[in-house]
Amino acid sequence: MTEVHAVVGGPAPVQAAPDHDRPDGHTGEARVRELLGRMTLDEKVAQLVGFWEKADGEAVAPLQGEFTDAVRLEDFVRHGLGHLTRAYGTRPVDAAARAAWLWEFQRNLVTGTRLGIPAIVHEECLTGLSAWKAATFPTPLAWGAAFDPELVTEMAAAIGSSMRALGIHQGLAPVLDVIRDPRWGRVDECVAEDPYLVGTIGTSYVRGLQSQGVLATLKHFAGYSASRAGRNFGPVHAGPRELADVLFLPFEMAILDGDARSVMHSYTEIDGVPVAADPAMLTGVLRDRWGFDGTVVADYYGVAFLNLLHHVAADNADAAGQALAAGLDIELPTGDAFLTLAESVRAGRVDEALVDRAVLRVLRQKQEVGLLDATFTDEPPQAIDLDPPGHRAIARRLAEESIVLVANQGVLPLPAGRRVAVVGPNADRPGALFGCYSFLNHVLVQHPGVEAGFEVPTVLDAIRAELGADLVTWAGGCDVDSADRSGFDEAVATASAADVAVLVVGDHAGLFGRGTVGEGCDRDDLELPGVQRELVEAVLATGTPVVLVLLTGRPYAIDWALTRCAAVVQSFFPGEEGAGAIAGVLRGRVNPSGRLPVSLPGSAGAQPYSYLHPTLGAGGNGTNLPATPAAPFGHGLSYTTFAYRDLTVPATVPTDGALPVTVRVTNTGAVAGDDVVQLYGHDVVAPVTRPVAQLLGYRRVRLEPGESVTVGLTVPTTRLAFSDRTLTRVVEPGAVELWVGTSARRDTEASTTLVGDTVRVTNASARWTTTELS
Repeated sequence: MTEVHAVVGGPAPVQAAPDHDRPDGHTGEARVRELLGRMTLDEKVAQLVGFWEKADGEAVAPLQGEFTDAVRLEDFVRHGLGHLTRAYGTRPVDAAARAAWLWEFQRNLVTGTRLGIPAIVHEECLTGLSAWKAATFPTPLAWGAAFDPELVTEMAAAIGSSMRALGIHQGLAPVLDVIRDPRWGRVDECVAEDPYLVGTIGTSYVRGLQSQGVLATLKHFAGYSASRAGRNFGPVHAGPRELADVLFLPFEMAILDGDARSVMHSYTEIDGVPVAADPAMLTGVLRDRWGFDGTVVADYYGVAFLNLLHHVAADNADAAGQALAAGLDIELPTGDAFLTLAESVRAGRVDEALVDRAVLRVLRQKQEVGLLDATFTDEPPQAIDLDPPGHRAIARRLAEESIVLVANQGVLPLPAGRRVAVVGPNADRPGALFGCYSFLNHVLVQHPGVEAGFEVPTVLDAIRAELGADLVTWAGGCDVDSADRSGFDEAVATASAADVAVLVVGDHAGLFGRGTVGEGCDRDDLELPGVQRELVEAVLATGTPVVLVLLTGRPYAIDWALTRCAAVVQSFFPGEEGAGAIAGVLRGRVNPSGRLPVSLPGSAGAQPYSYLHPTLGAGGNGTNLPATPAAPFGHGLSYTTFAYRDLTVPATVPTDGALPVTVRVTNTGAVAGDDVVQLYGHDVVAPVTRPVAQLLGYRRVRLEPGESVTVGLTVPTTRLAFSDRTLTRVVEPGAVELWVGTSARRDTEASTTLVGDTVRVTNASARWTTTELS
């Protein structure tokens, strides 16, 4: 029996409403144009802005305190409204009560405004719907570690189902920034350092969310993750080749293969030009090159930042004109800049045709989600379980698949009967399981005393349940990010009396300096925050074997621990079911199968680093400072072993064709386990330098002891495309080295040669490696 697996590679179903004839004789496009023709200028501008009902002291966006709403909601909506910002996700509110308010608000727009157009409601949804009591899934770095796009699709569909039930139409996710520097605080929102892995996983999220009728928003287009020195908002000086071949690729895939319906610009400037005011990016690349026909929305306050931070606009009116002309359609979260457009049009400073262009895009989108026909006369949901068992089951599977066993000296899995000392600041802290954009760390932390509203066992809770509470002792040792060592003595004593010490260390996700990782929480170094390394050293000195468990939102420089600790387990903010997944791995109930989606750095001084470096990027020639990572991209151990044989590739492949690869994989160990088969390639000679390794395709497979399977991967030659010296993306003839292994480091090798003419890559070119098992 052959199982075909396309890595979600076919076109996704379009979620747009059909353009059929209506009873009034208007087709869908004719309808929105007729509606536009009846609008006053003020009504047009109203469709291009959001409104955010927020309270003083709640900072969940950069420089939020610098902005105030220009008008009250009830005053402004007499002209209508484009977006309602975060109706559920700004503060802890009862979902049913808020839904009742939202239905009434939308009903008032329908009945109380001249044109009767409801607003699009958008929410954050990166690790689940960012609302009180909603399921919280693993962070995107964990999605990358799982190498399981189908499971990500399931997760996103579950998130979308909750959103749609609550009257939410658009989600501000996924983040498709390719990791370039782990010092950047927003690494915890990203999927991987490889653009193909980001693209396949991110597009899978888009498909899942949009399958429920919720519009996905791609963030942050583009270049945001390549800021100088990993500083948030830092300038970007990426060249056009890096943009095209690395940073654009996930967005291209999500738009062309996932039909993503919205894109959010990045805050950054690239070579001195802020993206929010760059028509070459927002129109030239998105619309002219890729044919994107959705909406471009502002990252929060991003239009006003053209004036306030970038200083390329004289005032907010100038900023609004520049952004609108560049191709930005909707200002979020409010109308601080775009509300000036009506005056600018009347004064002749802005062409009304640009306003009309954006309004048409908004109206088409409202038609797609059914808002132009919505009356909101139905009843809102009276009660909804935002954390049902099905959601938790998906969260558990994804958490289990994402945990990476980085090193193991034979101590794991822990045998029954061992006395275990659990030590460390992240062992008994629920927030340690969640990323920056989780509701708990994003919003609820600003409301002390309000319960999480859903079950969140800590790692300590889960280890006690897994091993038996009578065998487990506990000491905190220190906080995540402080210099207080007063708990060291207790931690040392607790570890000394145990057979093994499990040290749970890492990050606390937060915003704008309130955490060790997260938006606005960048790092100068990649050492464990605070005195956590000193705590580990103190426990190591006891002689008790140490299992180091890292609960983090970025990779840290832990090469010192890989040989000195009995085992090292990496978990990237694994969500509400993450503690049980970690305990299951420690005990052996779960066989670890996660793979590193980002290289474990050897040092902060080697950053920025990517496994996609050219030959000289390794630092092995001409410098005394090699950039060798502590563990490579794709690395991860198991409690079983896997062997590869019979790697077959054809001797030649047409440059306009596809490369068929097969390899036989066998579980040579004593327990069942999942392997992630990874195919890499290297273009031997090219007119521009090429990476020494490049992920061409992957497939997760589950094998029983002794079981074998043949994995077939069909790689379109476009996976080897690059921008040549004229900045044209092409596939050129020449030799290609290939290997299959458990990481980017070379294992079972083969080679082939691309033959034929140089082929130019187009939108019609295949981008996805398909796989099958036989």
